[in-house]
Amino acid sequence: MNFDERKDLLGLKDLSKEEIELILDTAVPMKDVIRREIKKVPALRGKGMITVFYENSTRTRTSFELAGKYLSADTSNLAVSTSSVQKGESLKDTIKTIEMMGPDILVMRHSMSGAPHYVARNTTMRVINAGDGTNEHPTQALLDMFSIRERKGTLEGLKVAIVGDILHSRVARSNIYGLSKFGCEVRVVGPSTLMPPEIERLGVKQYFDLKEGISGVDVINVLRIQRERQRTGLFPSLDEYAELYMLRPEHLKFAGDDAIVLHPGPMNRGIEISTELAESPNTLVNEQVANGVAVRMALLFLMMGGRKDEIAA
Repeated sequence: MNFDERKDLLGLKDLSKEEIELILDTAVPMKDVIRREIKKVPALRGKGMITVFYENSTRTRTSFELAGKYLSADTSNLAVSTSSVQKGESLKDTIKTIEMMGPDILVMRHSMSGAPHYVARNTTMRVINAGDGTNEHPTQALLDMFSIRERKGTLEGLKVAIVGDILHSRVARSNIYGLSKFGCEVRVVGPSTLMPPEIERLGVKQYFDLKEGISGVDVINVLRIQRERQRTGLFPSLDEYAELYMLRPEHLKFAGDDAIVLHPGPMNRGIEISTELAESPNTLVNEQVANGVAVRMALLFLMMGGRKDEIAA
């Protein structure tokens, strides 16, 4: 499979199982690069990457920038808050301006669902979606899947519960699309007001009781509660949400043996996850951060035509 023939990575909905496996397999040697004393390989020397984030980000933007640098690509970041966007420049004009500067790949986050798809149709640059509105966050799901496979040894046929604000979560959607391709039983758990209408059409099982929803699962993926949603009246209070849905160490006895806990970060301790569980060996938050760099390295490498001999030890 020649992954470099795929111009853009906009979501997991349309990515094949084989393409996902290729990315995850390629991330394994990339993680070895990160562990080296000299974290540098020449795979993408002479290639250019720019990150354009219309929403705040720490983990995703930084990991993409480090991924590019570890592969020897020239990386740059457009600070949207101080750019011509603040003077009224349109998205199309901003992207065309960037394109004329010559980067090969654009990594983009935007608050509007579908914005990266629009950009991809209007530029010759390769486009990676780093999160668009409430639609998808494909690289977060890929790093989640890599983390699960690394700990469990497989993705095939696992039971995975996604807990929290499913309605607004692009992370949940990408995980559902990705995990479903591996025959996983995906459950969504949370208040009815934070569930999308007809969510079960995506092939997931819906639960409103936390203990029932995580019963016997192999993986619990806890979503960040977006505090701004609380002001819209979708649940009475953060305290009530925590009482009903905050994951605690004692909840793991309801899950399967050796169940693991994921969280995309940043964590709201004491709201969606307790401090005790956040710091438990069952929780892979730190591993997810490291794996995020490796997975994004793999994606950049594959999309820009890197050669395997260039990442060999």
